[in-house]
Amino acid sequence: MVLPRPIAVNELLCFGSYLLMSEPSTPLMRQYVAIKKQHPDALLFFRLGDFYELFFEDAITAARELEITLTSRNKESAQSVPMCGVPYHSAEGYLSKLLRKGFRVAICEQMEAPSAAKKLVRREVTRVLTPGTAIDSALAGEQNNFLAAVARSDSRSDSQTIGLAALDLSTGEFRATEFSGPDAERRIHEELQQLRPRELLVASAMPLFDQLEQDERVLPGCTWTALDDWVFAPDYALPLLENQFGVLSLEGFGLSGRAAASCAAGSVLHYIRNTQQGTLAHIDRIGFYERQDCLALDAVTVRNLELIEPLFTGSGDSSTLYRTLDACITPMGKRLLRAWIVRPAIDREMIAARQHAVAALLADMIQREEVRASLSGVLDLERLLSRVTLESANPRDLLALAQSIARLPHVRRAISQVSSPSKRLPALHDLIDELDDVRGRIEAMVNAEPPVTLQDGGVIRDGADTQLDELRGLNRNGKQYIAQIEERERARTGIGSLKIKFNSVFGYYLEITKSNLRQVPADYERKQTLVNAERYTTPELKEYETKVLDAQERIVEIERRLFAELRSSVAAEAKRIRRTSLAIAEVDVLTCFAHLAASRNYCRPELLEDVEGIIEIVEGRHPVVEAQQDAVTRFVANNLFLNETTDQILLLTGPNMGGKSTYLRQAALIQIMAQMGSYVPAKAARLVTVDRIFTRIGASDNLARGRSTFMVEMTETAAILNLATSRSLVLLDEMGRGTATYDGLALAWAVIEFLHANTRAKTLFATHYHELTALAGDFERVKNLRVSVKETPQGIVFLRKVEAGAADRSYGIEVAKLAGLPPEVIARAREVLKVHERQEHKIEKSLAQDMARESLTQLTIFTPLSQQIVDRLRETDLDTLSPLQALNLLNELKSQID
Repeated sequence: MVLPRPIAVNELLCFGSYLLMSEPSTPLMRQYVAIKKQHPDALLFFRLGDFYELFFEDAITAARELEITLTSRNKESAQSVPMCGVPYHSAEGYLSKLLRKGFRVAICEQMEAPSAAKKLVRREVTRVLTPGTAIDSALAGEQNNFLAAVARSDSRSDSQTIGLAALDLSTGEFRATEFSGPDAERRIHEELQQLRPRELLVASAMPLFDQLEQDERVLPGCTWTALDDWVFAPDYALPLLENQFGVLSLEGFGLSGRAAASCAAGSVLHYIRNTQQGTLAHIDRIGFYERQDCLALDAVTVRNLELIEPLFTGSGDSSTLYRTLDACITPMGKRLLRAWIVRPAIDREMIAARQHAVAALLADMIQREEVRASLSGVLDLERLLSRVTLESANPRDLLALAQSIARLPHVRRAISQVSSPSKRLPALHDLIDELDDVRGRIEAMVNAEPPVTLQDGGVIRDGADTQLDELRGLNRNGKQYIAQIEERERARTGIGSLKIKFNSVFGYYLEITKSNLRQVPADYERKQTLVNAERYTTPELKEYETKVLDAQERIVEIERRLFAELRSSVAAEAKRIRRTSLAIAEVDVLTCFAHLAASRNYCRPELLEDVEGIIEIVEGRHPVVEAQQDAVTRFVANNLFLNETTDQILLLTGPNMGGKSTYLRQAALIQIMAQMGSYVPAKAARLVTVDRIFTRIGASDNLARGRSTFMVEMTETAAILNLATSRSLVLLDEMGRGTATYDGLALAWAVIEFLHANTRAKTLFATHYHELTALAGDFERVKNLRVSVKETPQGIVFLRKVEAGAADRSYGIEVAKLAGLPPEVIARAREVLKVHERQEHKIEKSLAQDMARESLTQLTIFTPLSQQIVDRLRETDLDTLSPLQALNLLNELKSQID
């Protein structure tokens, strides 16, 4: 669990004084203590008038984390209590900050008007906010905020099954999966790392997974929450799901026989129902998925390819594939784009349907841009809907929903006018509901410029309710009515200076100066004596005051009721709104793909049958690098060809900075983009769908968990060798650098042999071990590629062109020179290199001579020589020949004479 920092000693003493108090000093504090005991693990936001107040330890924590003033209640008393507060109308920002830091917050509201309370205002906790249940507007529009849960079906079984469920309460997206077998924990771990939930629910008695340590380094920013074991029981969890979705069986959602996944999903629903108010109507479905349903990308690959986040912290997200492809207009489209990037499709029909839609939009530029323009006014329908169904939507939220709905007819019309044929676009057109009735209800009820809250009135339009209009009329005509009373009383009493005034203590009163007191009528009732005047009231003025004050309270009360009824009626249409939102998101992403294809010269990849097993890219480009280059710099495109029979493994050699890593990454990114349904940065591409992409790129220590660079490298390599199939794409970059040279070379050699003989996965292997290039002569499906360079008197020039063949040297010193190492270091490095090269040459020559002498001796001893050969040898000056040359001469003479 992400916990706040340890409490200081003085803070403990402060909180201890609260715990040791035998009885709080006031009824209000007794009420607070009773409610706090019900939510001991949450910061209690206790409503007092226009503020949420926090007391005791909660106040100390909140003041520190929110950087607000810490004060105290009953300062002069021995029972002084730490206190801080935030205005209720601006509390959302403070709540968001606390949730981002991993805190739980209980919202305690006043359940009755202070004027209606006999003694103490009744207060209750209406919501418990947690990091995984946040729905506020501060959430990043392009990211999901997942609440996840894990459940075991039988922890005693050797072949355990572990279920995972995840819900984004802010959008209603609900999904579940499960894994069985000895590697279930690892696979759940991978799934959670990719999902990145903000909060994880686990059974309190369930042992934590070996790898799922309750540690922020495993799931950064994730809060862990333990629930009672019975919450995960099938006889409780399954009926909960069935009731939520209004079904008799979960079979229609793919959960039949999936006990672990269902129990995890049920625990999520239980937690939501116990922390939130509202109908949860936007949670109307759950989808069961399996890893084989999409192109599997583990957390290592997502990180190495910089799909969502940059590899290096602080470098900005412009280096990510997501940011490069994000030309979406709506928040829903942005979230769907992220989902497609980390979970590309594997179904060829689904991919083809998306490609057809992109092709249709690409061919009709005017209508494509018309669709994009029509989307520009559509706000986040999913999150607006979630706030409606959870009863936290304010008047402006409803108006924003109505304004977004008003754009839907324009979107449908723009889609319908796309001329090129496509089955998917008409289907999406039909899924978009114009929701005129919902928009009409909101616009007829809510003012065009409503306040944020209902407290001050003015939310409901005039004409929406007869009784409300009458009460408003009373308020609006109040000044005129008071002026009439004032004029009448002046005439009756003859006191020209008589005035009717108002204050919050005495209400309405007549003020008469002391010089006119003789003229005061007998029916005037004295209210207050001042130095120079007296204040009076009359039965008529009392009656009017009561009527006006009651009217204002009634206005607020009626507006609350009407707004609640409107919000409920909109929530009842949750399925229609959510279905429309999903269709809008897909239209947005497909239009984004077409826009990118047109503006960046992307091509439509051809999807091949699995049996063909080919990945062929003509003049492929790295989408991120290309997008970051300026207009002058031209990206050097390269070809790629992989298949299962002749070019399964490509060994890529060349200097650092030559472009090897870029070549590897662009191959994977093009494959991912193609399986998303997007066009790709290439002149042409013919691709088979792959089931997984594995990467081993770069190296980084994980010393905090006791894992060295080499250990991390070997762990990732082991996962590749154990999990990759013949349908996988494997990228290995500089494997073996984390250990001694010969150890690294030996391991790299063995890995290539294993990939060739066992896994048979299509592999790109970049290396500086030139010895590995010999494998191309030994194995039929291994080929050599090199990144070309040009040597000039001034140094080397990187051509960044990949061509057939092996590089003959690494150019390490030349690269170091370009990097700016001091000239004396470069000169000394060249000297040392020459010494080592001469030494290595001597060793090789000595070994060759030793082998030659041994062979010559064996040949002369064990092979009888004819007289002719002996005579020819005597004619030769053998002292001038090396043993190897003498051996070659002997073999030559022998072959000639024999």
